Amino acid sequence: MPRPECPPIAADVIAEIGDKIVLIERKNFPHGYAIPGGFVDFGETVEATAVREAREEISLDVEIREMLGVYSRPDRDPRGQTITVVYIARASGVPKGADDAKSAALYDPRNPPSPLAFDHAEILRDYVRFLDTGQRPSPWRKP
Repeated sequence: MPRPECPPIAADVIAEIGDKIVLIERKNFPHGYAIPGGFVDFGETVEATAVREAREEISLDVEIREMLGVYSRPDRDPRGQTITVVYIARASGVPKGADDAKSAALYDPRNPPSPLAFDHAEILRDYVRFLDTGQRPSPWRKP
């Protein structure tokens, strides 16, 4: 049986430092601000990808504390269908943009910079709702 063709899997990490989060300014298309993250490599877990991407893009080690949700709307990435798993993690230190990030800085998640790339405005709304209520986004989003 041939190997199925599937959309790529990514991991994003909302890195908390105090009451702020780290966002990057992207070097590549799609431009704008984004939650640090990237694609899972073969032989790597999604959680390990989140930790690796934080180290590569914001130059910080993170400790994952929980998963916020899975985002799979087919049009969420203008480069093509991608599924991402979003984690919330603790970090410390001063973020520094590297790899695919032009820059990295701390932002208030309730007032992020604009424009946000991908569906990251939706993800940050879900994150703020989770902070306020403890309620995770519904896994049964309408298509």
